[in-house]
This record gives sequence, structure tokens and C-alpha cells, in this order.
Amino acid sequence: MTDEKTKERWNLPLGPLALIALPGCETLVNSVDSYLASWRRNRGLEVSGYQKDSYLLGVSLPRFGSGEAKGVIQKSVRGDDLYIVVDVCNYNVEYSMYGEPNPMSPDDHFQNLKRVIAAAAGKAKRINVIMPFLYESRQHKRSARESLDCAMALQELTSMGVTNIITFDAHDPRVQNAIPMNGFETIMPTYQMVKKMLKTEELIIDSDHMMVISPDEGAVGRAIYFSNMMGLDVGMFYKRRDYTRIVNGKNPIVAHEFLGSSVEGKDVIIVDDMIASGESVIDVAGQLKERKAGRVFVCATFGLFTNGMEKFDQAREAGLIDRIYTTNLIYQSPELLSRDYYTSVDMSEYLATLIDSLNHDTGIESLLSPTFKIQKRVMEFKENQ
Repeated sequence: MTDEKTKERWNLPLGPLALIALPGCETLVNSVDSYLASWRRNRGLEVSGYQKDSYLLGVSLPRFGSGEAKGVIQKSVRGDDLYIVVDVCNYNVEYSMYGEPNPMSPDDHFQNLKRVIAAAAGKAKRINVIMPFLYESRQHKRSARESLDCAMALQELTSMGVTNIITFDAHDPRVQNAIPMNGFETIMPTYQMVKKMLKTEELIIDSDHMMVISPDEGAVGRAIYFSNMMGLDVGMFYKRRDYTRIVNGKNPIVAHEFLGSSVEGKDVIIVDDMIASGESVIDVAGQLKERKAGRVFVCATFGLFTNGMEKFDQAREAGLIDRIYTTNLIYQSPELLSRDYYTSVDMSEYLATLIDSLNHDTGIESLLSPTFKIQKRVMEFKENQ
């Protein structure tokens, strides 16, 4: 019999829970599934289909020789509260076209997502898409005659019946204005990042010994939030760019200029949404070292490392960077995981908690803004010191 406390804490599920992991994110979703199965076995809610060994549904995305494809869901989703997880950044997944292997691009992953939604054929009670790295989110605003790919993608998903789109640290959260009447959540992994750092590093958390740095003007909001949670000062670099030419799709950076108090002798935390090629963050780390900063930690939600790890190895050997933290929300190469200066921040338990709460139609405000949890964790760390 379900006890009264459990009844008060949990609403009845909106529908039977079902998870789909698209190719490339199976490891993360398997971990999420394990958490959900364990919690629900111990919860004791007497609802048909509530307790299962696994909530994962099998899918296949077979390809014809020409590279064309289709999506197949291997079990009925009628009446299910369906959560589809996709990693658009996983270049390690391949498909065959005309006998040649092709690494999947973000466009390919997005097409697979649409194929699976189409295969559900409108039979699910609700469709939720969890896309940690928001597809085309770096093309979030228009300059001159440019496409607005992210806004178009969001509208396409909602037109196919998607109710909620959940992403992490969107490059520009204002892109949700493209679908103002639909659910859109962009989540900051600040708590998990702080928690992991406090477990890993020996720190003295005060403004005399530490500082948070924004590597550019776009990351100032993240840096301010991070610094406020830890009770530290914040500094900022801004990028001077050469707007007369475009290299690799963007105006090249001429120099980084610093605004803020002295970093001399202080450990610094560089906070950003992603590490792409790494040129920017390495340049910033170098300039901080020139200003006699102590240890340099880099915290980014997504580690793309699009140009490989060689530059980071060199930066580490030169003493520019002491540790890099990114989440496991996107693909992490064996090359990256082998680096002793890299630490992965596991987000699977948080994702499981989020899915569990949404399935029960329970408020998620504390999950979206875990201010109290962060401050409590920092205070406990200081007391233990």
C-alpha cells in the first residue's frame, strides 16, 4: 500500500513513461533509465506499468544504399509520455552511403529525430524532446541575408506535435521566442559543475583567493550567476574582431581585452557554454597567466573540441590550463577522456530527476534554479575547510 507521504509528493503519472535514445546517446540514456527503474521500484506507487526493469523503447533507423532512411519504433507508444533524447554533436556515429562510411552531422541527427517523431504517428499522449546541445543554436540571430536555422527547427518540431523541448545552456535563450506557446526549457548545469569541482579541487573560496572570468561578453550572465553562487568577484574579456573578413564561418578574433580587478595570485574559473576549437579559451588562459593568475580552471557545459586535443595538451604543458570540466551531455571521445587534466561532469541523475518530475506533472522550479542547493554545498565546503 502506498504511504501518505508518497501520495503527497507524487501526482499520478501523466501517462506510462517511455524513453527513446537516438543513435549516439545510448550510454547517457541507459544510465538515466537505470536511475528511473531503481527509484520507481522503491517508491511503491500502485499504478499499472509504473514499475519496470527498463523504460527504453527500441528504435531502428535503417538506411538504403543511397543514404535515404526511415525511422521504426519497435513497440507501440499509444498513450505514452514519450521522451526522445538526441545528441546532435555525436560525430562518432556513421552510416553507409554508396558503400562509403559517412560520419553523422547535426543535420543527420536532426533528421533522425524527425523520423522517430513521425513514426510515433501522433499516438503518444505527449512527446518531449531532450536535446542537450540545441540544434543550430549558434545560428540564433540574423545579420543581413542569413537563415534562422534554430528558430525554424523549433517551429518544425512543435508543428510535428512536440510539447516540450528541453535543452541545456542554449547559446541564446531568446530563441524560444520562435515558439512562445510551447514548452521550452534551457537548463544551466551550474550545481553539478560546482559540486564536481568542490569534490575534485583543493580551493579557498573567497574573493582574495578566487575569481570567476567570462571569456567574452556573451558569457557574462553565466559568469555572474556562477560567481554569485560562490561569493566571488567576476571579471570579463571582450573580443576585438576583424569584421572585414570571415574565417570558418565567423569573424576572426584580433585580441581579448580584460575588464575587472587584479587576478594576481588568484585561482580563476573561466565559465562558458561551450569549448569549440579552443583557441579563444586558450588565449584567455594565456592572458590570465600573463597577469600572474594562479591556477586556471575551465568550466563549460559542452566540450566539442572540434580541432582535437593537441592545442590543449600544449596549453597544459605550458602551464596555461590546470583542469577542464565539461558535461557528458554530448559525445566524449576516448582521446578526451584519457587526458589527466580533463574531468567529466555526470548529468544522468539530474536528467532522470527531470524526466521523473515531468512525467508526474510536478513542478521543476527547484531543478531549473537550484540556488539554495549550490549555496548550501559551498557553505558546507567552507565549513569543512
